[in-house]
Amino acid sequence: MQAMRSSNGAVEVLVGYAADAGGGVAYARLTGPHCSDLLRFDFRSSCPAAHADHAAAYAALTAVARALAKRKIRNASFVIADAQFVDEIVTGRNVSEAYAIPYVRLRCALNALAAFSVRVGSVDDLAQRARAEVALNVAA
Repeated sequence: MQAMRSSNGAVEVLVGYAADAGGGVAYARLTGPHCSDLLRFDFRSSCPAAHADHAAAYAALTAVARALAKRKIRNASFVIADAQFVDEIVTGRNVSEAYAIPYVRLRCALNALAAFSVRVGSVDDLAQRARAEVALNVAA
């Protein structure tokens, strides 16, 4: 599944994230013609605990997309593990009312890029890293 705007020659951005009640950590591994980086982001989400995982996905990807725009990266190909989330943001269908505002925020952040795509892929190492950090912060 890919978003509508072509992203040929894009920076590939693998995104893994984890969250607890209200806050989380996202990691993004960027690889492309002129960059190779691992970035870390803190984010906040304000959905009920029952929807925390999905809310974290919206907040994490929004934080990453905004950071890419600030870094003057204009062409990105995002890879995320959650197939349902990817389908939701790519098609715009079946977006729950609880996610209407996070969806709009995310699409605004993505539309700030000249071109982008979003697809499902493995980001296990990044997600595990984020989960470990969130678990350590909760325990501290």
